[in-house]
Amino acid sequence: MNYPAGLEKIINFYRSLPGIGEKNAIRLAIATYEMDEKKLVDFSNEISTLKQNIKRCNICGNISDSEVCSICSDETRDKNVICVLEDFKSVFSFEKSNSFNGTYHILGGLISPMDNINPDDLNIKPLIDRVKNLDSPEVIVALKSSIEGEMTMLYLKKVLDQYNVKVTRL
Repeated sequence: MNYPAGLEKIINFYRSLPGIGEKNAIRLAIATYEMDEKKLVDFSNEISTLKQNIKRCNICGNISDSEVCSICSDETRDKNVICVLEDFKSVFSFEKSNSFNGTYHILGGLISPMDNINPDDLNIKPLIDRVKNLDSPEVIVALKSSIEGEMTMLYLKKVLDQYNVKVTRL
């Protein structure tokens, strides 16, 4: 079907999102078109300022709307237990389970020599700085079971062993 050019552009934007197929993209584009003017302007403004309003937490690297995320600033969390994750999306999954009371550390990827991603390219140094200042720190590494995940796990274990950190794997 031939949609008006403006609607076709919106359909293509939605289709470029992960998990959105053509039918859902069409539904979303039409729903967007049918929004009342004020809601559409508000929606558009939120999208256009998303990157400016969301920052990386200065402590863990998670996304936040402040310099320190709500998890790192939560005084009831066990700061001595740090769960290391590949990316910030994994934090949402852990938090949904409502069973982890420690903090997180986001690496921003995995070591992958094939893709030219080395330890220096990841958010590892701030993790080391964090554990140096803790009493009896435990680092739980929750990375995917892949060659890159294993390589990153082994590297972290080797680096953290020199600081007397208990390293475990999920």
